[in-house]
Amino acid sequence: MTRIDKWLWAARFYKTRSLAQEAIEKGRVKVNREHVKPARTLKPGDSLQLSQGDSLREIEVIALSEQRGPAPEAQKLYRETAASLEALALAKERRKLFPEPAHAIEQGRPTKQQRRALDRLHGSSD
Repeated sequence: MTRIDKWLWAARFYKTRSLAQEAIEKGRVKVNREHVKPARTLKPGDSLQLSQGDSLREIEVIALSEQRGPAPEAQKLYRETAASLEALALAKERRKLFPEPAHAIEQGRPTKQQRRALDRLHGSSD
């Protein structure tokens, strides 16, 4: 038996165990459609629902592991449902068609020197 927070970390859904624990405590992870605590033990055959960003992933646990290994090994621990894969592909396509406007901003606020140059250009004085 493996704790769900350790398994989510070992399966590479979260970078750290503490991030996995936080997601579980915030209700972003369900086991067999029920909210759980980080110490909940998993067994093969359990189904997980993970809310990551704007997507909902549905996973079936195939194997257990408490050690984080390479990504190809981690992918052998679970199987994603067909509906979940389809939803991920749709979300990816949607992000491609309608990109986040904030990502187009190449630089942030103007520096003090740039702001003074803009002020001179527009003729405003303080």
